[in-house]
Amino acid sequence: MAKKKKIVNRNSGVAKLDAPKFGVALGIICAASMILFSLWVIFIGTGQQIIDLISQFYFGYSSTLQGMVLGAIYGFIDGFIGGYLFAYLYNRLII
Repeated sequence: MAKKKKIVNRNSGVAKLDAPKFGVALGIICAASMILFSLWVIFIGTGQQIIDLISQFYFGYSSTLQGMVLGAIYGFIDGFIGGYLFAYLYNRLII
């Protein structure tokens, strides 16, 4: 009697990520962190050097209301792109 080969599905039990939803979630987290960090600098007063460093990449970002909104927009865009690419690559690389 011949033995049957057992086919193993290496992907069983591994959930795929929904790339657009993952991108939106990470975008919201990044935008919220930019707002919270700006509020920290405004009310606590420490961390202005980090705001200056980030503003070299995010033009217009500062510890003002307008800068906070621009930082949140930049943070959302970067978070969305990074989260989307992460989830897309994760789904493509799991077998």
